Amino acid sequence: MGQLVPGDNAPSFELPTDGGGSVALSAFRGRKLVIFFYPGDDTPTCTTEALDFTAARGDFEAAGTAILGISPDSVKSHEKFRQKRSLGVSLASDETRDVVEAYGVWQEKQMYGRTYMGVVRTTFLIDAEGRIARIWPKLRVKGHVAEVLAAARAL
Repeated sequence: MGQLVPGDNAPSFELPTDGGGSVALSAFRGRKLVIFFYPGDDTPTCTTEALDFTAARGDFEAAGTAILGISPDSVKSHEKFRQKRSLGVSLASDETRDVVEAYGVWQEKQMYGRTYMGVVRTTFLIDAEGRIARIWPKLRVKGHVAEVLAAARAL
């Protein structure tokens, strides 16, 4: 499958979430959804991003938009992360990496001269019909949530 672009149908999924539940893309039909893919729980940049989305949750709700974070970390890791940081956004576990691969965010990365596979921080805005409206690839966290909120309000 090629790279996803705005206008494509968002790949469907069903994943376990912290708190013992599960979440499916189909559950968001009729409302907008922000999916933020992030590399790992409780790392500095991922924590900032999750806290920024948590702080703006009420604004997203007012714009008819749900928020979901997805990483390959385990449900148990997500639960610790949410409790430690008092996060107000749902986190889904993609330990099989099927969803990160379907969305094209599982890519080769480099750090300290080492090449490895990992999640490239990317946010998707999905419209009420389940189509991709916007994609923010390889994003910078500072100011990002405000930009996504503006796009959700305009959709």
